[in-house]
Amino acid sequence: MSIDFHSEAVKDTYANRDAHADWARAIKGLIQPAGKRVVDVGCGGGIYTLAWANLGAAHVTGVDFSEVMVNTASKQAQGRTDLAFKVGASDATGLPSGSADVVFQRALIHHLTEYADTFREAARLLTSGGMLLVQDRTVDDVRLPGSPRHIRGYFFECFPRLAEFESGRRPTDARVRAALDEAGFVSTESRTLWETRKTYKDFGSLASDLRARTGRSILHELSDAELDQLVDFIGDRLPGGETIVEQDRWTLWSASRPRYD
Repeated sequence: MSIDFHSEAVKDTYANRDAHADWARAIKGLIQPAGKRVVDVGCGGGIYTLAWANLGAAHVTGVDFSEVMVNTASKQAQGRTDLAFKVGASDATGLPSGSADVVFQRALIHHLTEYADTFREAARLLTSGGMLLVQDRTVDDVRLPGSPRHIRGYFFECFPRLAEFESGRRPTDARVRAALDEAGFVSTESRTLWETRKTYKDFGSLASDLRARTGRSILHELSDAELDQLVDFIGDRLPGGETIVEQDRWTLWSASRPRYD
């Protein structure tokens, strides 16, 4: 029962969270957002579209293939002139060529069967010397063992079949670099990032988040009974009555469109 991003049932599960300051620090270590025109492709509920605007971007456009997600994200734009959202595909956004200084793709490419067309569209959107930032988890990122910090690791310990599912859809560094080269990007670099996903006051708060499958497409691969089993499995491995700071490890690729002036 894989996630359906077009369903009203999931419209808020990729919206009700703020991007953490550690993500903002990582971004500002690569590029200064102030004054930049940003396109957030695969924006979901607009969490990171809003984050870019709050970092001082001149204007941020969120694009997603799901009208349900775009309608949810558009609530973020009410009363703001620096935010806009539209329905569009990652390889055909419908935005003007050369209209962005930065294209951002977070948690997008693991949903794609190939990356080159999406990267070529990013190159079309970017101005001369503009930057593409791709944030996703590699197989190595997701297969780190479970711990009170890395909750996701417990998913695979409890249900090994989820590890196989992830291995089939997650990118490798080599594959991403090859697709970026094919799309004409240069100066590609990659780095790992531990991003704080959310802080929970206790396990009960985390359990509620897990049962709602909030922002976790992989949990849609489990039945409700299996999800209850997973929650119990994680609960047995976390200290009781303590604040839980959940983090995920990501890989962040940066690449530039060649200067043509």
